[in-house]
Amino acid sequence: MELLKQKIKEKGEQVRALKAQKADQSLVDAEVAAIVELKKQLNGITGEDNKNKNKILLKVPKGTRDYNEIEMAIREKVFSTIISVFKRHGAVTIDTPVFELREILTGKYGEESKLIYNLEDQGGELCSLRYDLTVPFARFLAMNGTQSIKRYQIAKVYRRDQPAMTKGRMREFYQCDFDIAGNFDPMIPDSEVIKIMIECLTELDIGKFTIKVNHRKILDGIFEICGVPEEKIRPISSAVDKLDKSPWKDVRDEMTNEKGLDPIVADRIGEYVKLKGGKDLLEKLYQDQKLCANKNAKGGLEDLVLLFKYLEVFEVLDMISFDLSLARGLDYYTGIIYEAITEHSGPPTLEDGTKVERKLKKDSDEFDETTIGVGSIAAGGRYDKLVGTLVGRTNSDIPCVGVSIGVERVFSILLQKYKPEQVKANEVEVYVIAVGDGLLEDRMKVCAELWNAGIKAEFMYKAKPKLQPQFSTCDRYQIPFAVIIGKDELDIGQVRIKDMRSKEQGGGGGSSVKRSDMITELKLRLGKV
Repeated sequence: MELLKQKIKEKGEQVRALKAQKADQSLVDAEVAAIVELKKQLNGITGEDNKNKNKILLKVPKGTRDYNEIEMAIREKVFSTIISVFKRHGAVTIDTPVFELREILTGKYGEESKLIYNLEDQGGELCSLRYDLTVPFARFLAMNGTQSIKRYQIAKVYRRDQPAMTKGRMREFYQCDFDIAGNFDPMIPDSEVIKIMIECLTELDIGKFTIKVNHRKILDGIFEICGVPEEKIRPISSAVDKLDKSPWKDVRDEMTNEKGLDPIVADRIGEYVKLKGGKDLLEKLYQDQKLCANKNAKGGLEDLVLLFKYLEVFEVLDMISFDLSLARGLDYYTGIIYEAITEHSGPPTLEDGTKVERKLKKDSDEFDETTIGVGSIAAGGRYDKLVGTLVGRTNSDIPCVGVSIGVERVFSILLQKYKPEQVKANEVEVYVIAVGDGLLEDRMKVCAELWNAGIKAEFMYKAKPKLQPQFSTCDRYQIPFAVIIGKDELDIGQVRIKDMRSKEQGGGGGSSVKRSDMITELKLRLGKV
């Protein structure tokens, strides 16, 4: 037994050494598997297997989490706020299956395709859990022949990521998507989608944020004039997209060492992708004759001129940053792309494990370790070719543009903002309290009357509850009003209504009203009339 323990210890040291050396993952996995086998042998000797074989390990699967009632109250507020904005702009909602045929999802996400969660063969169909809500939406359009729709969808998506909650990698999380599909004049729907994103984030009250904007055609034009081979454009674009959280040196190394780009070409790209600004940058790029001679880049610049014009009409242009480092890693984007970032500071690891990102020091490639932000909280763009790709005919393309609100990151920000005692987890408006003999059936009758009138109400599930626990329940759950009944009041057809938010203490206080006027008086106080 001691020999087995020694072997386990030695293997553990080998695993740590391999990780420190950044050895191939297969070598690490092999050593970990050996440790597992040794532990099984040890358990067989000590009898631990017999002790534990009937025990169930109570935990959620890796990469997932539970939410308590306080957290869910905040999340429901987030969802309702977002939905109200979506509906304000005329959107309808749809629903799609949580899994799709694998061939629908394959090849749509570039390097991210490796994270698709494949399922086992069932009845001759190969399926995968949805990676996002965009590709299923495109499939919905293609299948139903829908040529024009303004839709939203809020649902869970899945990533076959190696779960690491401390680094924000989750296997299951929500996306809140808004999309406009159809043939319209350039940049009109795009500008409204950005306006919707700003309205959502403003009404969620997450603090100061900025919308970064770029255009895939401008990026492609930059890559072309800098000398990037066509087959490397998307991989290089994916590397550029990491500039928000990695210094240029690391991004350049990825381009040259990992993706085989000529260092001279990488340096040319660097002269462009470090640029950011507003209308001033747009004007500067228009002065670049080589860039404007490129068809892709010229088309992208023309789109941005229109976009900035419409955003100015919507009075949100001051929240926009034209950022040439923004690339968005997914392959299906074809035009305008954007993301919202916040400088909300917080701990390196948020309570739900959301990944945090370090900010670069101004005019430097070094990180400012004193400032921590949660990074992108919403993102999207135009994807005009995705429907046609699914159908297999370019003449079946349906232009689309959309945005996804990062509800998990928004939730992380709001979770830090609110103290638990400030959050009302239930929506109960009235608590029915008995003074004296319990009056269970009378309390039940009053509650039934309140429910029938559309008032949210509760009572204590005891035949003869003491008075103080009933009042304590109101305090604990922040119930604003109490209807207090006693035998004397009931005999003369009256009840007492007490505002539990007032300074009055104990069982006294409140105002007596006729039982027949109780509903009217409560609705008046609750603002329901």
